[in-house]
Amino acid sequence: METFEKKITVSLDDLDDLNHVNNVRYLQWIQDISKEHWQVAAPTAMKDGIIWVVKNHNIDYKNSAVLGDEIVVRTHIAETRGAISVRCVEMYHHETNQLLVRSHTEWCLLNASTLRPMRISETIKAVFT
Repeated sequence: METFEKKITVSLDDLDDLNHVNNVRYLQWIQDISKEHWQVAAPTAMKDGIIWVVKNHNIDYKNSAVLGDEIVVRTHIAETRGAISVRCVEMYHHETNQLLVRSHTEWCLLNASTLRPMRISETIKAVFT
């Protein structure tokens, strides 16, 4: 399983009315790192003609982050079946290593021309293992 990672520093725009990172921002970061991982890992030819869409998000908010916190965001593919890829994203406080968020998202692979689901090939699976 290949893991992809990046760091984010919490800015003022990331905060909610309680001065914690807004849940919607965490969702955006989940989608952002998922897309970045695909863009970095997959060859250009593989990306042509296919798109990924979200089928389901399951997010557990464990702890809060505040202005200036540095967050480590990690993702990997947990499971693949048919046209569905289950991606795990975890976010940790950089200094304390405390888990902030854990998510599992079902992504569905679509043919970009027909917008119909298509089976995830062994070639695509191999990019993330």
